[in-house]
Amino acid sequence: RVQMWDFWFHPPCLCDGRFRSTVASKQRKEVEGGKEEQQLVECTVVKAVQADLISQTKNNTDAQTRKIAIDFDNTHEAYKSKDNIELLRSLLVFKLCTFDFLVDKNKELMDLSKKVFGKRLFERLMKMTFYGQFVAGEDHNSIKPLIHKNQAFGVGSVLDYSVEEDLTQEEIDVSCCLLTVGVDHREKKYKAHRQFGDRRGGVVSARTYFYADEAKCDAQMETFLNCIKASGGASVDGFSAVKMTALGRPQFLLQFSEVLVKWRRFFNLLAAQQGKSGMDALEQKLELEQLKESLTKLGVGNKDDIENWFTGEKLGSSGTIDLLDWNSLINDRTKISNLLVIPNVENGQLEPLLRKFTVEEEKQMKRMLQRVDVLAKHAVDNGVRLMVDAEQTYFQPAISRLTLEMQRIFNREKPIIFNTYQCYLKEAYDNVSVDVELSRREGWYFGAKLVRGAYMYQERSRAEEIGYEDPINPDYEATNRMYHKCLEFVLEEIDHNRKANVMVASHNEDTVKFTLGKMNEMGLSPTEKKVYFGQLLGMCDQISFPLGQAGFPVYKYVPYGPVNEVIPYLSRRALENRGFMKGSQRERSLLWKELKRRLLNGQILYKPVY
Repeated sequence: RVQMWDFWFHPPCLCDGRFRSTVASKQRKEVEGGKEEQQLVECTVVKAVQADLISQTKNNTDAQTRKIAIDFDNTHEAYKSKDNIELLRSLLVFKLCTFDFLVDKNKELMDLSKKVFGKRLFERLMKMTFYGQFVAGEDHNSIKPLIHKNQAFGVGSVLDYSVEEDLTQEEIDVSCCLLTVGVDHREKKYKAHRQFGDRRGGVVSARTYFYADEAKCDAQMETFLNCIKASGGASVDGFSAVKMTALGRPQFLLQFSEVLVKWRRFFNLLAAQQGKSGMDALEQKLELEQLKESLTKLGVGNKDDIENWFTGEKLGSSGTIDLLDWNSLINDRTKISNLLVIPNVENGQLEPLLRKFTVEEEKQMKRMLQRVDVLAKHAVDNGVRLMVDAEQTYFQPAISRLTLEMQRIFNREKPIIFNTYQCYLKEAYDNVSVDVELSRREGWYFGAKLVRGAYMYQERSRAEEIGYEDPINPDYEATNRMYHKCLEFVLEEIDHNRKANVMVASHNEDTVKFTLGKMNEMGLSPTEKKVYFGQLLGMCDQISFPLGQAGFPVYKYVPYGPVNEVIPYLSRRALENRGFMKGSQRERSLLWKELKRRLLNGQILYKPVY
């Protein structure tokens, strides 16, 4: 199979114009029902079962042997890596985060503090409080002591030099001008909008950069390379996080996302014509002969062209076409600009997304893909897994597709590239299930990080202001159900096929317990390292450290950067985790419990030993 990535880096002289297919799908075994519900038994510390005890053939004796539980109330294990000053700082920061006024006005208050105290005193104050709680250090060298300390207590690191890119005001103005020429086929969601172009006035992430030129993107790639090196030097199984929007002009991601979404919508339209609307994505299979007739009527191509499209390697051999087969269409284009076309449902013609597309823009897009390729190869060389962060929904389809192409190349022997799925999105389950199915068909290692989501306020505000459907689930309960649905699907895939891998990136104790229960049912040992756990630095130590000391692969997301440049990250975390911090009474009570225990035992000057 010739893949999209190959075309972009090694374009052939001629393209045969046919759809290429994935290999025929393997039949998925039925998940046996009626499994006995297992009760978790609390324990202080548990040790992971040795890998040689694990058998692909499950029996009751092995299931009992592998039953594992964690006591998340054991403060001694949860906080043994923290001295008393660190515990007091956590109590102070968590308490301050419960006040709405401080959260809502956090940016203004930090700006005022900087003016009142001066830069040096302000930075010192931040390191004693919020910065010290949630950020590891100023550069990839200063964070190493913290990484090594956490590693000594069983907790790994996902290094995150969080850079993000959005459309600059200048680029928005240029884009809007270009789109006034001729017929405008762009949808509201994927147009550049002045109000939401510069995130410095709204919700932003750790270090926010704005596209200036290709040299700046190269510099940001070097930052990620240093991050990968630091991660590789800190542990043998570390992760490094990257953001696609830092690696090139984000307008490409915006345009490519719209193409992907519209091709998928075109498929859904054809499915509806065959009476198959409302099904899960993978259940929609188009009857081949009806599909050919529909495309002919729409005038998408002549009869011979359409017939040739479906005579590829395996495509259509079963008499049906599914979404994965349909997606293979856009693998067969030699120029990226040719990729940026959309189907017009009214007349069935393929139309250019933009009327003007320069040679330089073509080169900029290729450079972005080349940077991604360099990072992936560097991760392989340094023994580091690459975690591609999720971003806004108007960028995310393109980011996910590019990540998928990396997985198809680099995840052949083991999981190197992990994609991030935001479960607050209504389409999260379809995205996860479709990608898992593709990995199963093509035989590579699926890697996923499941999060609830990071841009809810911005996404909802943008959808309401601009006038398109809100992509976010209606409430937290719906998001919670979506998270568990996606998680259960991937866990079942792991049970069926040990090539799937998932990081449960959650601060929700119930979600972690749910995962542990499923692992017990599956007889899945933590030493297999198929299920990872992840929490943010400075949060939920009562989950992370007991898991780590029990032998589970657990990681802290470790941001770093200069104090003044990380302030936007702290601001965003305060807003995103407002609900969590308000409900942090349990964590605060555990912190007090551990402080009291140490004082009663005479450990006033307690220092962690490792």
